[in-house]
Amino acid sequence: MIDRQLLIERIDGAIAEDFVGNLDVTTTPTISSTQRCVGEFRTRKSGVVAGIDIAIVVLDRVCKGGFEILSRVSDGNIVGKDVTVLKVAAFTHELLVAERTALNFLSRLSGISTATHIWVEAVSGTKAKIRDTRKTTPGWRDLEKYAVLKGGGVNHRLNLAESALIKDNHIAAVGGITSAVKAIKDRYPKILIEVEIDHLEQLEEAIAAGADEVLLDNMSPAQCQQAVAINQGRVKLEASGGITLETVRQYAQTGVDFIAVGAITHSAPILDIGLDISEVN
Repeated sequence: MIDRQLLIERIDGAIAEDFVGNLDVTTTPTISSTQRCVGEFRTRKSGVVAGIDIAIVVLDRVCKGGFEILSRVSDGNIVGKDVTVLKVAAFTHELLVAERTALNFLSRLSGISTATHIWVEAVSGTKAKIRDTRKTTPGWRDLEKYAVLKGGGVNHRLNLAESALIKDNHIAAVGGITSAVKAIKDRYPKILIEVEIDHLEQLEEAIAAGADEVLLDNMSPAQCQQAVAINQGRVKLEASGGITLETVRQYAQTGVDFIAVGAITHSAPILDIGLDISEVN
């Protein structure tokens, strides 16, 4: 899912934001270039970890392979507060140059995994899966959707080419659901098609037209329950819009297949993780 070359380019760009002109006016004059240390990336709060491998790539780019991984946890692990998720031995000055970039990736992605896990737990015991959206940080979509998976969620389409989502503006522009579905099927007969509906009256038309999935936009739990009854398992149903942690279980209990949650990417707080240096030599 994550293109390694693209990832390296982004990491190099992020490192360059800090290490302008290969100069660190704090670390260079205060720390010997030969000093080595042990560094522990440690959680300040409990959560779900994601981005360990990305943090390691950051270290590799800065330390040029001159570091050793002493211990690590796997992405997707639920950890408590004050847990070392990555422990390395490295030259101190290189580790300090890499610190903030590595933590930015690790904290952000772990925050998304943690937020996703909270939503997933809220619907546990139902068939509903928590699904992400394209409401992601520009340039970070693949990373953030990866973090969603590690938090127990599922991915919606990664981009506009992966599947079709006929929204209200498409329907208005083309003149109806049936016309929109037909146009896509004629051009791309194998592509998955999801239709967004605003009213239950549109559900039968979407199914008859050949939609694979139907998005129930800004509907109440009662309306979603009606949609499930009308649908009778013919297509997958997704609830979306205005759903909160307080109401998500009501939606899940209606029998919908997916619940779209933009908040797990666009509003997730970071998981606070810091670097502690020890064993200086």
